[in-house]
Amino acid sequence: MTTYLIRNARILGDAPVDIAIEDGTIAAVGSDLAVTDGVEVVDATGLIALPGLVDLHTHLREPGREDAETVESGTQAAALGGFTAVHAMANTSPVADTAGVVEQVWRLGREAGHCDVFPVGAVTVGLAGEQLAELGAMADSAARVRVFSDDGKCVADPVMMRRALEYVKAFDGVIAQHAQEPRLTEDAQMNEGELSGRLGLRGWPAVAEEAIIARDVLLTQHVRSRLHVCHVSTAGSVEIVRWAKAMAAAEGGWTVTAEACPHHLLLTDELAATYDPIYKVNPPLRTATDVAALRAGLADGTIDIVATDHAPHPHEDKDCEWQAAAFGMLGLETALSIVQQTMVDTGLIDWAGVAERLSYAPARIGRLAGHGRPIAEGEPANIVLYDAAATRVIESGEMASLSRNTPYAGRELPGRVVATFLRGKPTVLDGKLA
Repeated sequence: MTTYLIRNARILGDAPVDIAIEDGTIAAVGSDLAVTDGVEVVDATGLIALPGLVDLHTHLREPGREDAETVESGTQAAALGGFTAVHAMANTSPVADTAGVVEQVWRLGREAGHCDVFPVGAVTVGLAGEQLAELGAMADSAARVRVFSDDGKCVADPVMMRRALEYVKAFDGVIAQHAQEPRLTEDAQMNEGELSGRLGLRGWPAVAEEAIIARDVLLTQHVRSRLHVCHVSTAGSVEIVRWAKAMAAAEGGWTVTAEACPHHLLLTDELAATYDPIYKVNPPLRTATDVAALRAGLADGTIDIVATDHAPHPHEDKDCEWQAAAFGMLGLETALSIVQQTMVDTGLIDWAGVAERLSYAPARIGRLAGHGRPIAEGEPANIVLYDAAATRVIESGEMASLSRNTPYAGRELPGRVVATFLRGKPTVLDGKLA
């Protein structure tokens, strides 16, 4: 394995230092480290060094929807976005509800090599919400699944949700809930409010999300388990999670964590007025008030992490009228830029806060031993070099993803991933796949 010396990197935005990488490990961190024979020098002057990013919520679509994304293309997009690990959601075809399917996805990730892929197992068979999937078998498989979710669908039956929360306690698993009360969101198209009425699109009320979160928090408290709330999108949801965390901290023995997606930190439901399905997403874009609450909740730790909910779709699934279009947006290649724009450049968090929310915390929630580690001697060399001073115009045709459904096409965003190292191996150099 090539030995690398990264020169003048600003770890978490601090003073410049050198980082020596040997055999996939950080061998030294210091000033003016010596260059020896066979060492490849990477000039990181002006660049911020972050620990490799970890996404707890990625849709790679394989098996079954390789027209939208594959593990190969999705992990290329992840590497370009600075990610060294992603969790692949279970709503594939066939559904990842058995040890065989999760092992297939895990092995595809290992073969691709652009980042580590950790499959998320389905909670129920076929995502149907009627029978628990093979949770124990998936946990014991080569993929070592620890996160389970029916994402795309809600585990709406409270008895089924309770059983799942009880079951995963045996192997320290977590249930990641897609909080959407199905009866309250039948045929819903966008955030419910004055605008949905004016546009003639069926509204998606905030209470449909908040009611499930409140229920599941109480179930988690009752059985003393671990709950993770996917893609929180409303101010009310932030307050429920805040209350739950206070209760869990006071009592101990149970845990509630939550994520926000980049698009919910920036975009609002006003974009639905364009009737452009690129802005159709589940849960829907909400109001400016909700966006402000999410940013505040992410800043104060109520919301633990940023997760992309990277949801690729082929052209025909988005190039149609709004009501017929699929829900979802791309997110892997733009997540760090959106976090910089909404959280760092606004002064809400610093680069250490970015590392916590995009690396350390998602790795802890997912129980990943080799990721979410500090940039320090003896640690795995999972490193991102990021140019926060750069700007770029997003061109959908230049993305690594097979799909093009980014809501940021034509927008100028701050920052650029210059290099990504996965256990000392560069997956991205000079902003391009290595």
